[in-house]
Amino acid sequence: MSVHVRVQADPLDLAALLALVQAPSLGGVAVFLGTVRDHHAGRAVVRLEYEAYPQMAEAEMRKIAEEAKGRFGVARIAVAHRTGRLEIGETSVAVVVGSAHRREALEACRFVIDTLKRTAPIWKRELYEDGAAWIEGEG
Repeated sequence: MSVHVRVQADPLDLAALLALVQAPSLGGVAVFLGTVRDHHAGRAVVRLEYEAYPQMAEAEMRKIAEEAKGRFGVARIAVAHRTGRLEIGETSVAVVVGSAHRREALEACRFVIDTLKRTAPIWKRELYEDGAAWIEGEG
């Protein structure tokens, strides 16, 4: 399978995602991991909560990955996104791209995460010691 996408409550398995995109003919593998940080916009973040409509999110993720394959000529892409409660330091999203060369892998990886953040029906709620806020887009 040249494109693998998944929305899941379980922790992401980077080794499994890497295995989906590696091959003897592919010399470039690019990885982006989004992790829960302890601050945003000057506020201390306690944890995050992600919600998604998995079928719609996975369809959008697949569309983005297929576009990246065509646009950048990469061979394989795996994208996984967590839902539910995530603690500081946990990985919320992973994009892994396998290509013959590094430049295409890196460009495709950036395109996928940037587009996913703008268009996928996945919602992030930041929880602070004194409240919470829904974060849209690039946050």
